[in-house]
Order: sequence, then structure tokens, then C-alpha cells
Amino acid sequence: MTTRIRWGLLATGNIARTFATGVQHSKTGVLQAAASRNLEKALAFCESFDIPTAHGSYEALLTDPEVDAVYIATPHPLHAQWAIKAAEAGKHILCEKPLAMTEADVMAVIDAAATHDVFLMEAFMYRCQPQIATVIELIKDGRIGDVTLIRAEFGFRVGWTPKSRLLDNELGGGGILDVGCYPVSMARLIAGAATGQGFADPISVKAVGHVGETDVDEYAAALLQFPGGIVAQVTTSVRLGLENEVVIYGSEGRIKICSPWFGAGKEGGVGTLEVAAGGQSETLEVDTPDYLYALEADMVGTHIADRQAPSPAMSWADSLGNAQTLDAWRREIGLTYAADKPEGRPLTVAARPLACRAKRIPCQSIPGLAKPVSKLVLGYDNQQTIPHTFVLNDLFFESGGNAFDTAFVYGGGNQEKLLGEWIKTRAIRDELVIISKGAHTPNCLPHKIGEELAISLDRLQLDYADVYFMHRDNLDIPVGEFVDALNALYDQDLIRGIFGGSNWSLQRVAEANAYAAANGKRGFGAISNNLSLARMVDPVWGGCVHVHAQQDRDWLAEQQIALFAWSSQARGFFAPGRSAPDKLDDRQLARCWYSDDNFARLERATELAQAKGCLAINIAGAWVLDQPFPAFSLFGPRTLSELRSSLGNLTVPLTPAEHHWLCHG
Repeated sequence: MTTRIRWGLLATGNIARTFATGVQHSKTGVLQAAASRNLEKALAFCESFDIPTAHGSYEALLTDPEVDAVYIATPHPLHAQWAIKAAEAGKHILCEKPLAMTEADVMAVIDAAATHDVFLMEAFMYRCQPQIATVIELIKDGRIGDVTLIRAEFGFRVGWTPKSRLLDNELGGGGILDVGCYPVSMARLIAGAATGQGFADPISVKAVGHVGETDVDEYAAALLQFPGGIVAQVTTSVRLGLENEVVIYGSEGRIKICSPWFGAGKEGGVGTLEVAAGGQSETLEVDTPDYLYALEADMVGTHIADRQAPSPAMSWADSLGNAQTLDAWRREIGLTYAADKPEGRPLTVAARPLACRAKRIPCQSIPGLAKPVSKLVLGYDNQQTIPHTFVLNDLFFESGGNAFDTAFVYGGGNQEKLLGEWIKTRAIRDELVIISKGAHTPNCLPHKIGEELAISLDRLQLDYADVYFMHRDNLDIPVGEFVDALNALYDQDLIRGIFGGSNWSLQRVAEANAYAAANGKRGFGAISNNLSLARMVDPVWGGCVHVHAQQDRDWLAEQQIALFAWSSQARGFFAPGRSAPDKLDDRQLARCWYSDDNFARLERATELAQAKGCLAINIAGAWVLDQPFPAFSLFGPRTLSELRSSLGNLTVPLTPAEHHWLCHG
């Protein structure tokens, strides 16, 4: 490189000292600045390493124009917020492991790096050692046959100091996050190499462990099962001294990595691998002339333009998978931190109060509703945990989204509980439009509507719903009985806006509104049926109804009834590489959406997307929203990248001719 990377160290503890020494011996970097929350400590640190600039706050480091890349060396719970703030400041990032406390927080950090176009890598220094590259080569060459079992451990014994970082729950203490992440990452790396990938994620995690009196894991072990019949045993501790080795067993032999984590040592040297195969044993010596942490710094410097480093270094997807496995390990032994609980998340991941920061999602008013509704409505049927819920909801709200769709049957009630915890913690009920659904088959009965709504509101910790939809229709019940039951709930102030039907035929909706008009009642103010650019060929679930037909959309335009379209993106039919006539791995997608006319629509959407510089899924999303009646798109992103991709649906203008051509050709 002609220009060296100017490093700023965020925090000045022991690991920062180790990394600083590495940078001094690197080929690509120089030490430019260091920051502590105590200026005297920063000055002392900088003096010991001859660093030009000392900062008395982390914020000052991030605004330093002389700093190109930041090394984050704070305690674990602070990693995510400072990584996000570094990305926002345009600084490249090397963050100590674990990248964040939970998978959801790792997702938020990666989202920030992608959004602000900066390099990001989780600092597993061992992944940058030549001996690891040698191990991967031996496995790929079949030196020990097919990999079957991996045994990896990292642990040490610390004295009983309950307020030390390693034993303090508030500081993310315990073995799993501090050093257990190493054997997990190693097992995933080896399993990936054995199956022809950069890494592999386990398909099951079983674990035991001892959580001590300070509420951290003092020692723990897990069994990871990978595709291809590979099993890994990973062990960690902060209260027991372990052998700290890795042994990889194959059908024809084994490889022992004698010093897997520090290799030839922090200052370089010779690493050793013991290989037993074909009845013979040998010791391979891997010369490592470079300092260990210099290798890590140079991994960043070499690949900074690519924004990620290649395997065996930690890519973004690799970090996500590692965090997911660590979450599962902790769940198995009942280990929780503040980040796992609603009360531990009073602020966003970036440690800011929640607020709408970029009004990217427009709102539209609907007669009968006091609040305008965001054109994108977050469907609440696949949230996983408190962290996942808070991270996803926070970004949606920050982008201008205010509407959430949930139902009595989703997740056995867990989805409503998760949403309710977020609303309660964020204290923004009056700013939200909450859609509740009930009366799903076989409970699609007038008397069940109120019973289920009462339970839903209790789960949500709310007094009322803004919008209520019957989840299904029951043709055996006269439509007037449903209208009467819904009006009774409105009169009780349990529905303070509008109600309607989900998966109701337009004929039955018309009958309901005729009955309401004749009897001085409130009628259906909205419906929630399927509408997407792709026609629903076969119902996704029993009782599903779409309004794709032109006559249905003409009726909605004439009546000006709002549509909350579910599966508005046809379960990802238009996503890049997702659908093709011979791509049948997703059976539901193929059953419900595969047809000649839909593939023709996919081809037209792809063609128009290329002309407009966007994705076909954005074209399809824009088509749903661009209707001659109030149209809202329910979507269920599982990741922040999926959420951001859907925001692109809002910025694609379609002419009337394009709108017609996309659907009809």
C-alpha cells in the first residue's frame, strides 16, 4: 500500500495495548490516536506508544479527521453502540469479539457498516494466522478424510473477583462471550471447510453449563451438529484452566492444533500442527514471522477497499452465524444479560432515544382513523426474541413506519407479547397504529371476536386496537351477526378506529356494509386480502382470498376501501435469484406463485428494474402501493437488510402505462 491506514484506538485497556504493539509492527497501519473517557489515561497510553493524538472522549476520536480506522476495545456491552457510531462517522472498524451481545445487535452493526459503506471485521486474530490457512488446506485436500468430529476449547482460571469484567454480568462477563466464541468460530470454520464453504452454521445446539453467583457462566460445554454429519464439542471457562487445543477428527486420521488461538505467539515464531493419517504421524511447523496482531491489522489494511475480509477472516455473514450460535448456547444454559430483556434496552442499539430520524416511509390517512398510517406495515408473525424485536422495530420506526400488524394466532401469542414489550418500553403508543386480528378458523364466530380481542390486548398490554380485522370469514354465519359483534367492541372503546375482514370476498364485504348502512351501524372501513404483482395461484393457507383480478381492484377503487395487502411481495417471488420454473426447493413458493403468467410478470418487472436502476422486488412492491384506492403493504422482514430493501419500494415511480404493462403485458 502506498498510504498507511491511520488507526484510532477506542479504549485503552490491556487488549488495546496488545493491538497497538501489533500495529507498530504492521505493514499497512500506523497509530494515529487513542481515546479514553479519562484524558489522563489517554495521554499516558499515547505517550507509551508514541501516538500523536490523545482524546478524552470516544466521540472526539470519531470526529478526528486524521483517523481512518477505529479499533474498538471496550467491554462487550459497548461494542455495538460504538461500532454503529464509528460507521456513522465514516470510520472503518475492527471490533473486538464478540462483535455485539446478541445476533440482533450484530445485525444492527452490520447494517450500519453497509449503510455508511465502511469496512467492518470482528477481531478474531487467530483467523489471520498462517497455521489456520494451513489447516484449511489440509482439510480441503482430504488429508484426514471426511471430517466427522471437532473438539475445541478455550478457558482459563481467574481469581474470585466478582466485580472484575470476566465475572460481572453487567459487563458481559462469563466464558461463552469472552472466549467461548473462539471454539464456536473454529468449529464453524472447520465444518465449512469440510463442506466446501467459508463457514457452516450448526443445525442444532445442545449445551450444559454452570452459571455462578454473579450470574455469568463460569464453565460450559456445547455439542454442535452440522450438515454432513459433523459434530463439534466446544468447551469454555473463566474459572477452570483448560488444555486450550483443537483436535479435528476425520475418517482417515486427525489434526491437532497445539496452540490454536495464539499460534506461534504474539510476536511470531513457529506454530505446530500434529497430523496423524494413514498410519503415520508427523509434526508440521508453520513459520509465522509476523506479530499476531500485526497480521490482524494487515488483514484490515489489505481488504479495506472490499469492506469485508475473505475467509478464514471473519466476514459479516460469519459474524452473524457465530452470534446466532452463541445466543443458542446461552439459551440452553439459561444465561441472560441486560441486552436480552426489555428493561435492558431503554435506548436504541446506538444508545440514542428512539425517534423518527428519516421519514422514508410516507403515511396516508384513512377515513375513521385519527392517525395517518405508514404505507409499509410491519407484519408481526416471525419475530424471535426481545433483541430481534427491538432492533427491527426501532429501525422501522426511525424510518417513518408507525403501523404494526399482528394476530391472536401468531406464535401462540408470543408475537403479541414481544410487540407489547417494545411498545411499553419505548412509550410511544399514541404514535402507533396497531392492527389486531382474531376469529381465525375454527373460531370464526361472533362471540369469539371479543373473547380473543381481550386476550390479544392483554398480551399487547394495550387498552385498544386502532384497526381490527376478522382473520377469516365464516359463510355459515349471517354477515349481520359479525357486524353487530364488531360494533359492540367499537362501542366499548376496544377498537378506536376501523374494522374489517381479512380474507373476505368482496361480495361479503359489500353485504356487510349494506347491512351496516340499513341498520345505522359502522361498516367495514378496510380489508386485508392478498394483493401482489404475482397472482396467488393456490391459497397459501386455507381460506385465503386475493384481490388480484382487475374487477376486484376496480371495485375497491369505486368504493375507496383501504386494502392492507398481505404477502404483498408474493413471499419473495420477485427477490433476486429466488424464483425460476426449475427452482423447486421452496415448495410453498412454487405451489402458490409458480405459473406462466407470473413468470412473465417477473420477466417484465426485471426488465423495468434494470431500466430504473432498482430491483425487481422494488418494482413489484411499488406496483402494490400504486393503486387507485388506499393501498398499504404488509411485509415481514426478518433482517434489517430485508427491511431496507423494502424501503426501495417507496421510491420507484410508475406511470399508468407501466403499471398496466407489469400486470397484463
